[in-house]
Amino acid sequence: MTDGAFTYNGGRVDPGETADIRYSISETYLGDPVRVPITIVNGPYDGPTVFLSAAVHGDELNGIEVVREVAQDWPHDNLHGTLVCIPVVNVPGFIAQERYLPVYDRDLNRSFPGSDTSTSAKRMAHQLFTNFIEPCDYGVDFHTSTRGRSNMLHVRANMDDEDVAALARAFGSNVIIDSTGPEGTLRREASDAGAPTITVEMGEAHRFQRRFIDEALDGVASVLAQYGLHPADPVDWPGWRTTIESGEKTWLRADAGGIVETHYAHGDLVHEGDTVCTITNPFKSTRDEVSAPFTGLLVGLLENPVVYPGNPLCHLVELDEPTRRAYERDRNGTMPERPA
Repeated sequence: MTDGAFTYNGGRVDPGETADIRYSISETYLGDPVRVPITIVNGPYDGPTVFLSAAVHGDELNGIEVVREVAQDWPHDNLHGTLVCIPVVNVPGFIAQERYLPVYDRDLNRSFPGSDTSTSAKRMAHQLFTNFIEPCDYGVDFHTSTRGRSNMLHVRANMDDEDVAALARAFGSNVIIDSTGPEGTLRREASDAGAPTITVEMGEAHRFQRRFIDEALDGVASVLAQYGLHPADPVDWPGWRTTIESGEKTWLRADAGGIVETHYAHGDLVHEGDTVCTITNPFKSTRDEVSAPFTGLLVGLLENPVVYPGNPLCHLVELDEPTRRAYERDRNGTMPERPA
């Protein structure tokens, strides 16, 4: 909980104040500062401190607009707590429109909590983590799929951690994938440091996709309602929800090279044995059909329709029978209200 100013190395934001800052975390080859844009909204009333971050991978853009709209467009006159909004974490990658830091191609999202005496990536991560992540009570980190693939909106969270699990459910997505996350990821290291954090995956790289942005804004509103930052707002119930563990998901991969025709969209239900996609050569004289090994939901899907053998085609998560029925009721518009 915050009962006063939000402080960081070089500044403070008092209750009732909002600050737009550009925080220096490194220097370029020319010695110019690498500065990260951060908005800190310290509400007039006491409450938790929540960070919202995006573009830890520099080409993942959907989350940028989510964080910007929360910081700049939402009213905060009745905010109970503090929002730390970081719309572009990986500024060098964003400028280059690359996933990784264009400094020896390092992944900033494997560099947290960082170190002030290590690599350039870990030094950047350290500045951000110690000043703006670790002081928070909760966090939501926005991502998209990598280039050439797209994800339906879903949450990734360590559901063995009760505080993280509560946050994941509060976001209100249909699908939660249960995983601790690799070492060095922002969500794992923030959670281990005492700031329960989830990852939200949505859409594809290199673009704004309004439908996903609006869905994610609903999720943020639900989180802020759940934790009392917006105490008058309702917590969202998605209608149906499934939590996927490690043994209940798989990537379908190409066994042949060629041009891919997909027969479903992400978010679709496919049944065991259904042909999810077909790979053909330029003359369509060869056909390699890729079938679903079990009944499940297409969470991620190839967008760039060309593959080598071994390339990922789609991310399939298994749904049990009750969840399938709930999914179908939702798609048919017959979903009951959330039970009281």
